[in-house]
Formats: sequence, C-alpha cells, structure tokens
Amino acid sequence: MTGEGKSLVIVLGATGVGKTSLAIELAGALNGEIVGADSRQIYRYMDIGAAKPSAAQQALVPHHLIDIAPPDYNLSLAEYQDAAYRCIAELHRRGKLPFLVGGTGQYISAVEEGWSIPRVPPNPELRAELEAYVADNSPAALHDRLRQVDPVSADRIHPNNVRRVIRALEVQIAAGKPISELQGKRPPPWRVFRLGLTLPRAQLYPRVDRRVDAMIAAGFVDEVQRLLDMGYDRSLPSMSGLGYLEIAGHLLDDLPLDHAIERTKFSTHEFIRQQDVWFRRHDNGILWHNVADLDTDALIQTLRDWLNRG
Repeated sequence: MTGEGKSLVIVLGATGVGKTSLAIELAGALNGEIVGADSRQIYRYMDIGAAKPSAAQQALVPHHLIDIAPPDYNLSLAEYQDAAYRCIAELHRRGKLPFLVGGTGQYISAVEEGWSIPRVPPNPELRAELEAYVADNSPAALHDRLRQVDPVSADRIHPNNVRRVIRALEVQIAAGKPISELQGKRPPPWRVFRLGLTLPRAQLYPRVDRRVDAMIAAGFVDEVQRLLDMGYDRSLPSMSGLGYLEIAGHLLDDLPLDHAIERTKFSTHEFIRQQDVWFRRHDNGILWHNVADLDTDALIQTLRDWLNRG
C-alpha cells in the first residue's frame, strides 16, 4: 500500500446511534466519500433489516462496500480488508477524504490496525462438524475447545459468537498454529481521526426499539420472505443478522410476530453491549461524542483544523 500523508476518518459506534446521518454531513462538508464497515450491509437484497443508507442518502454522498455480495457468499475478513484498502487507495488517488463508517468492530480494526489475516479457505465439512457439536452441546462447550488450543483468541471472542469461534478453530487446525499467532499487525501509513458516537443505554435501547418497529412497518417481514423465496436459507451467515433469524422463525416456525419482534429488540441490546466491549478494547485514541449534545458544525471545524495540520 502507498499513501504517506493520506488521511482517514473513522466514524464508529453502536447500532442505531446515528453514524450514517452524521457521516453524510461530515463527508459532504469535507469532500469525502463513505466506505462501509458493516458486515450486513455488504449483502444485496438485505436493505431494511441491515439499515442501509437510503437511495436519497447515497445520492448525497457516494457510498462504497454496500451491496457487494449475494447473501449466500461468505465474504471473509481478508476479502473485506482487501476491498477496503483498494477503495481507500482509490479515494486518495482522486483527492477525496475517505470516511470508514460502521459498527462492525472487526472490520474497522482489521483496516485501521493492518491485521495480517490468515488466508485459510473455508472448510465446509469441518464447519458442519463444529456446528453439529454446538447443536449437541453448547456454544460454551465449543468455546472451551478453542481455549484449549488458543487461549488468547478465546479471551478475545465471546462464547456466543459461534461463527468466529468456528473460524478460529478452522484456522488452527489447517495452519497448525493458533490464529492469534498468525494475526500480526502492520498499520497502513495514514493519519487517522477516530470519531466515536455514544449514547447512554437508557436512551439508546428505546431508540433502537423504535427503529425495529419502524423496520417492521417498512416491510421487514416481506423482505425476509423474499430472501427465503429466492432460496437463501436461514442457516446462512448473512441471515444471522439482527432480526433476520427471528423473522425467519416467524415465517417458518409460526413464531408469533410480536415474539419475533421482542427477540429482535433483545438481540439488538445484547449486540450493542458486545460492540461497546469491542470498541473499548480497541480504543486507539477515539474521540467520543454523546450524540445527544453533538455540535456538528464544531466537529466539522475540528476536522478541518486536523486536516490542515497534516
């Protein structure tokens, strides 16, 4: 990678906190374009549940790394990182300021910190075997297996994040070394401004609950039905996104819709807690702002001053 003297602005925070609207304002004022860092917005046809920027929002400021894969494609972290680096380099070449925006901490950290990601291809047979082990035992039991061979990764990965636990075991078995040993870091040569948005959970939880209700009103159930009709199975990693699995349960298992909605809200609250833990553990100098009293004009000026010092 090249790019000495180039800048990157990161806008991160929990789901529903207001990253998209703020990033559009900032990018619009500072000749910027947005590079998505959301592991659900990469999938086509998953618009409402993934809370993608609307067509009107995308018309205001160009967005990248949205709708880049079908729901049955398992985009690896390495592939995302490569795509993000290519996109950022192209924006720098065109004289644009890239804004890396999203709530997927792993995506953001991989790009910002320059993770060396093991290029171990997926092993469907092994994954099926490990998924069966979880079904017969528990996520905690699989997490214990990871701890035996890679305690560092076990400390980093939440036991309920079965997908990441399976990936860590998959790499360890294929490479013969723990994934934590293979994941070195080589940060790109950019100046980075890290902006974090926060809101007390007593305010954020009701806010995301209202957003779930708005998604239902906007046709979220129909969106999930279309995905199922297109042949996308609910067992796909893409369908593990907030709300998709719950709504699929309503459609396929007769789970009452109000129960599916409540489960989605509960899952969203839990996800927010996990995001908070990740960002606190990977705080490389994040400038945190409470969105309840955010002065956007002052923030734009702060960014202008930072860019002028570069």
